[in-house]
Amino acid sequence: MRTPALVRALLLVGSALALAPAATSTAAPSALPDAARFDYRLEPRQIAPGVYVFVGLREDFTPANGGNIVNTGFLVGTDGVVVIDTGPSRRYGEQMLAALRRVTPLPVVLTINTHHHPDHFLGNQALPAATLAALPETLHGIRKDGEAFNENLYRMSGDWMKGTERVTPAQALAPGRRNIGGRDIEILALDGHTPADLVLIDHASGTVFAGDLLFHDRAATTPHAKVTHWLAALERLAAIPARQWVPGHGDPSTDDTPMRQTRAYLEWLAATMREGAESGLDMTEMLARPIPPQFRGLAEVEREYRRSVVHLYPAAEQAVLEKARAR
Repeated sequence: MRTPALVRALLLVGSALALAPAATSTAAPSALPDAARFDYRLEPRQIAPGVYVFVGLREDFTPANGGNIVNTGFLVGTDGVVVIDTGPSRRYGEQMLAALRRVTPLPVVLTINTHHHPDHFLGNQALPAATLAALPETLHGIRKDGEAFNENLYRMSGDWMKGTERVTPAQALAPGRRNIGGRDIEILALDGHTPADLVLIDHASGTVFAGDLLFHDRAATTPHAKVTHWLAALERLAAIPARQWVPGHGDPSTDDTPMRQTRAYLEWLAATMREGAESGLDMTEMLARPIPPQFRGLAEVEREYRRSVVHLYPAAEQAVLEKARAR
């Protein structure tokens, strides 16, 4: 099992800083006012009465998209609004709030961060501070990693991130069912994609905001993943009588396609890591393994597979070594 330290270090740097080409414009970017240069063009998509989603691109972070690769959303109740995730930057959060205001004048009464990845919480400073909330482990992750995430997104997305600061929610959420702003919602506390993955169920519409436990037509990301826990979380989700699913990335769906895609991809990923380690392949050989036809249509699959090898393969090798020692 040969995993050169230098190869691993180079892969980590490359996967963190890889950039896609910037989009071209008929006007020089510096000649445009900031309002035009950094417009996310957020349009809320109503998917059920009072349920809105901002659907992001199925891409990686680039200076062209400004990090608009994530699904965020909000629920309009009789007395207030519940916001689900705040996007990758202060600008995104501000534009999200402005788009929300075009739908309703009701106050935001709860703003949820589903987990601690930066595209889900770096818009926090644009929302009312008293409404910000997350699971306790997510609060810890934002405090621990938030500044590094912010700096890395600036390198990957450029001046879209200008003025963005980490804002950690002050409110720790517990799982359970409650009425917030006139919406009957339920919070589930799961894990697998990260140490804490919040799922929100809107009972009136049967809509489930699953965060990054679900991906749709896009390869799953795994920087903090425990795949066995993630698959167990999907079993929990599968038991919910949902009428529609909002994944963290990819289009909302009225069937279980995001569930089936995510589960199949993770099962293949786990089996590939295990089989490679048992065969004594090194990381370079793992990186060269082909993507099965079943998954080639997933956006960003080549890039995410390479990242997952870096994230997951050392643990697979260690598990094989420990098993051999125990014999």
